[in-house]
Amino acid sequence: MQYVIVGIGGQGILFASKVLGKIALERGESVIGSEVHGMAQRGGSVISHFKVGNYRSPLVMAGEADILLAFDQNEAVRNLHFLKKKGSLVVNVHDRIALENASLAGMIRDREISVHSLEGYALLKEHMGGNFLFLNVLLMGAMCGAGVSGLSFGEVSRAVKELSPPKFEDANMKVLALGAEAIRGGR
Repeated sequence: MQYVIVGIGGQGILFASKVLGKIALERGESVIGSEVHGMAQRGGSVISHFKVGNYRSPLVMAGEADILLAFDQNEAVRNLHFLKKKGSLVVNVHDRIALENASLAGMIRDREISVHSLEGYALLKEHMGGNFLFLNVLLMGAMCGAGVSGLSFGEVSRAVKELSPPKFEDANMKVLALGAEAIRGGR
């Protein structure tokens, strides 16, 4: 399984990679990944490549990612070229109209990409008092709810719980479930 995880600095891309790595190692699978690229400390574009299985290079080539996990819709569009035909995009959206661009819609349709989107900021405003710190866990929950990663909700839940600082554990569990439910419910 090849993942590309994208967003902007401060959205928790490294934590998401740690969760995926922990699960793979517990399953006895090989894991390889790149360092996080980008201007993470300045709110700039950040990208992480992550592979589970028998791979030799940590970098995902264009057209080979199984999953693009995008914490920001603009970064999703910029990195869509990484997805393989019939790949899956799990994306946080803040402006659905921007994603309805005819060229973009055509590319997604032609490449048979399954899109699983949720309005993460709105959900976090409603359920977490606007604390956007939990966006990464929300999107991992959405990935589980979409059923695209081969990871069970229980596996992701256990890994998030073990890697979370104790003061965030309960909130992370709430948000993980919220993400899964939001995708299943089409929100």
